[in-house]
Amino acid sequence: MAAHARRDNLRNRGRTGHAAGLGLQMLPHLLTASLRKQEEEKTVCILVATSGDTGNGALEGFRDVEKTKILVFYPKDGVSDVQQLQMVTQEGANVGVCSVVGNFDDAQTGVKRLFSDEALRQELAKRGYFFSSANSINWGRVLPQIVYYVSAYCDLLRDGAVELGQTINVCVPTGNFGNILAAYYAREMGVPIDKLICASNANDVLTEFLNTGVYDRNRPFHNTMSPSMDILISSNLERLLLAMTQDQDEVAGYMSQLNQGGTYRVSDRVQEKIQRVFKGYRCDDQGTQAMIREMYDGRDYLIDTHTAVAFSALKQYREETGDNTPALVVSTASPFKFCDSVLTALGVTEQKEGLDLLDQLSQVTGQPVPAPLAGLRGKEIRFTQVVEKDRMVDAVLDMLK
Repeated sequence: MAAHARRDNLRNRGRTGHAAGLGLQMLPHLLTASLRKQEEEKTVCILVATSGDTGNGALEGFRDVEKTKILVFYPKDGVSDVQQLQMVTQEGANVGVCSVVGNFDDAQTGVKRLFSDEALRQELAKRGYFFSSANSINWGRVLPQIVYYVSAYCDLLRDGAVELGQTINVCVPTGNFGNILAAYYAREMGVPIDKLICASNANDVLTEFLNTGVYDRNRPFHNTMSPSMDILISSNLERLLLAMTQDQDEVAGYMSQLNQGGTYRVSDRVQEKIQRVFKGYRCDDQGTQAMIREMYDGRDYLIDTHTAVAFSALKQYREETGDNTPALVVSTASPFKFCDSVLTALGVTEQKEGLDLLDQLSQVTGQPVPAPLAGLRGKEIRFTQVVEKDRMVDAVLDMLK
């Protein structure tokens, strides 16, 4: 079935829009323009912790950009094989990649620790460098994502799926809370969005928080087939709390409790405000595979593991509430980055190995392999460094000699 026909088949039931990497295309230009305006002589070193697609998007965005270097940390064994291959073969004279023994939270916490290391900052200043970030902890990453929701609503108007002013719901597969936070900001700016549905995998800390007002990272960490959502410390939730409270001291208190004991409870007032807008649902790996198969068999629409979690959350929301408001489902990755999981979901038990999985998924579904992924064949592996989570500074000093 043609792509436009597949999209038509989703109309008024849930629409998809691919988001991964787009928010990073603008950031290098914003950053370099700021450097020129401020007449900054030092070179900026971008530090990134990634749970998946952010790493490749940041590396490609900053590749060979003047007066920049970029170093990406990813959790060893915590991303898909294709995601890893994209990063470790990345071209560019100013890029670096290093895996961290641990999970994404370990990598992200390590990056934050590097930012706050005054001795390291002074040493790098002597070498002519200073730090910045391309994660969604950088406002320059969140800002462009707001445009997704303005653009998507305009698309729905154009296609006749909604009338001007008619509200929609938005469902986002969520890890670090940046993308769904951008949807909240778009809502506050006037985009007719009613509910924001936050979809989590087995690492359901956000689902529990949205349902109970309690944020508790003290739980088992699960490596799932939707690795970009394998996060227990969602950095951008702090921004939502500030928007809801308008009280820096209150938010600082919550964050202090999180740092010290791993948990906090928001006030009843804040919980009520959040629950007026947000709904949270979870979907484990079994449910993820079931949703991939349901979407492919029922709608001839091929989705990845993260998008499947989002569609599951939307389905749960509609079954619970009976609310069939037109919905936008944010699709954040290509199914070809998770070939083994997608093929298994489609009932293919005998699978090929390595990059041959790309061709196998293409043959099974009739969908073309995305050109950037097809181009991975034969590319040189440039980066093999592995560090313990408390030795990430070694990778920084090694790159910025």
